[in-house]
Amino acid sequence: MNYHRYYPLDVVNGPGTRCTLFVSGCEHHCRGCYNQSTWRPDSGYPFTPDLEDQIITDLNDSRIPRQGLSLSGGDPLYPANISTILRLVSRINAECPGKDIWLWSGYRFQWLTNEQRKIVARINVLIDGKFIDSQKDLTLKWRGSRNQRIWYLR
Repeated sequence: MNYHRYYPLDVVNGPGTRCTLFVSGCEHHCRGCYNQSTWRPDSGYPFTPDLEDQIITDLNDSRIPRQGLSLSGGDPLYPANISTILRLVSRINAECPGKDIWLWSGYRFQWLTNEQRKIVARINVLIDGKFIDSQKDLTLKWRGSRNQRIWYLR
């Protein structure tokens, strides 16, 4: 898996102070997407074990408490990202007690594959649905268009 950007401190992509990872790879290609540079799965930088360890360290840093991790992109549920994202969220569940995980995906919750559902079973909040430019609404919290839904899972 590749990623485009990692923010060890972020207050925009989810509630509270968070870590945010923007991954590469998206097959939705939504018209009006603000992150088109993340569509190609080979764009960005390789996601390394060192970066994975850094995310865990940052989430556990008591000097600047983080509420959790936000996963966006691209699409974290893009098929080529599944194994790496599953490993990451599983580690966070095991090694970062009390931290939540938010994930943005263009895939609809009810149509997720079994492999995608393994990830969703380990996160707290899923924002699903493609960005639809004609339904763009800047007043929505955590979403870009009215068709997107917030699923509070645990």
